[in-house]
Amino acid sequence: MPLPDKTLTCSDCGQEFLFSGDDQEFYQSRGFTEPKRCRSCRAQRRTEREGGEGGGGAGGGGGFSRGPRVEREMFEVTCSSCGQLAKVPFQPRGDRPVYCRDCFDRVGGGGGGGSRSSYNR
Repeated sequence: MPLPDKTLTCSDCGQEFLFSGDDQEFYQSRGFTEPKRCRSCRAQRRTEREGGEGGGGAGGGGGFSRGPRVEREMFEVTCSSCGQLAKVPFQPRGDRPVYCRDCFDRVGGGGGGGSRSSYNR
């Protein structure tokens, strides 16, 4: 049986906000306590905590901040199939072939439905 919606009062702005039954179930499944702030106050607090940088969008509470994303080191290699230069996000060990994006797609690399986003031409 679904939980009934609750009306809570934001500890920052004092406005009432809805804590839906679905949100309550989500919070309980994660071991979170009830939110103390409305969505807009949570978003504002998150923005302040992250140094005023945008992103993230308005959403649920909880979670953690990762800070700015560090640029991944890329390694230049010669494709084992076609011989063209390619950049990969790992240091090749030399015991396995390394492919450019086109050859990687052609040989069906990645093992099953993975993302190609980390491979650059």
